[in-house]
Parts: sequence; structure tokens; C-alpha cells
Amino acid sequence: MTATRQVALVTGATSGIGKAAAIAFAAEGFEVIGTGRNTARVSGPAGVTYLDLDVTSDESVASLVKQVTERYGRIDVLVNNAGVGSTGAAEEFSIARTQEIFDINVYGVMRMTRAVLPQMREQRSGRIVNVSSLSGFVPSPFMTLYVATKYAVEGYSGSVDHEVREYGVRVLLVEPGPINTPFAAHSVEGDFPLPVYAAGRRNYDEVLEKNLSSGDDPAVVAKVIVAAATDRNPKLRRPAGSTATSISAIHRLVPARVFDRIIRRFNRMPR
Repeated sequence: MTATRQVALVTGATSGIGKAAAIAFAAEGFEVIGTGRNTARVSGPAGVTYLDLDVTSDESVASLVKQVTERYGRIDVLVNNAGVGSTGAAEEFSIARTQEIFDINVYGVMRMTRAVLPQMREQRSGRIVNVSSLSGFVPSPFMTLYVATKYAVEGYSGSVDHEVREYGVRVLLVEPGPINTPFAAHSVEGDFPLPVYAAGRRNYDEVLEKNLSSGDDPAVVAKVIVAAATDRNPKLRRPAGSTATSISAIHRLVPARVFDRIIRRFNRMPR
């Protein structure tokens, strides 16, 4: 079977930003495949087909991409949205738990990208949109490992984009700020909590709850994702949401020392 419409594949599409992106692509006339670890009970919106996917498994990724390709004949857009947060100081995480976070947020992006690139190169077209974060270019204390994964995704995306651009493929970044989603509930905690960081963790939890509750709707990010996937002359990086847009501008304009003070004030930390 060959799809008569463009095909968009969205990972982590059972809730939050991923679900909003799947809905937005369907509204734009795409054939949409949304994925999650267990989609059996997901009540998908009209125009979205849900399939199971574990981005930490080479076999699951290969099987999913093969299934989509055989059914629709092509993949025009891949949105790497599946991910997990972290809460706690870096010192509180074992290397094993750190590797688990990287396996989802970084290696999951790499697995999916490698799986779709051969087909996109062959068809001489394609967009890979990697959902990064404001934390992909701004330090965020007490979510250090999440930040590290997003910095990695930023470097990976920008570099691969140069490698594949001559084949008609673009690898692009969308950088949301605080979004009103259950992000905190899906965050991994450190496995060696230390009393010295207890107050910092409590402060972080309060700041995060406040920022998420007043954050932008996931549909705001979805709109930016669709724009990245469809614009004729796309930009490598796109902030998404009011906070990300304003902090991105400040980051470009103010001296590093001033920006450092802004980060500490934003996170309610002593100077």
C-alpha cells in the first residue's frame, strides 16, 4: 500500500505534546501514526493510527518502521518526542539510572533517526523534528541529567542535519519551555538521595510545579512542530511557547555573567 497523503510518525504520542502534535498533523491532512509503549487502551483522535513502540529497543524500532513503511509506502516526517524527565541533583543518580534516561532521550532519538534515514535519503525528501527543550541550551539545576540529554540531542541534530541536507532531508529542533503537561509525574528520581540536596530538591519541585501549571498548552508546541515539518525554508531551532521564546532572546542578547544571574534568580537560588 502507498499512502496518497504525506505520512507523519510521532513518538510518545499518547499524551501531552506528542498527542497534540499527532492531532495537529492530522488536521493538516497527514496520514498520522502515533506511538507509545502500550497503545491498546489509547482512544486515538480521528486520523491517527496508534502502534506500540519501545524506543529503547533496536528490534521494536526496526519492526515499527518496517510496519509503517510496508503499510504506507513512505515516511515523510518523523517527530522524536518520546522522552522522560529527571528530578534531583546529578550526584544523586547512579550511572545505571543515568544510562536509562539517556537510552530513552538520546539513544531513542538516534535509533529512530537511523531507522528512517535510508528511506528518506532514497526518496530525496524528509523532515526529522526532534523535540528538545528550553533546557537544551539553558542550565536547569536539579534536572541536570534531563538537561544533559537535551544538550546531546541539540548537538546531534545540528550535526546530522549537515550530513543529510544534500539528500533532501532536514533534521530540526523544537525547544519548548514550561508546558502544562504531567511532566513531573513522568520524571525519574535519583536513586541515591542525599540530605545535602534536600532543600534544593524541594525548591525545584515548587518552581517546576508553578512553571508547569502556568505553562503553555501542548497545542502551542504542536503548531511549532508542524511548522518545522512543513515550512519551505525551515530554521534549525525553534523555541516554542512564551517562556522559551523570551529566554531564547535573552540568552542571545545578554552577557554570560548576566544570564547566569538570571538563571539563579529564575530558579530561586542564592547568588
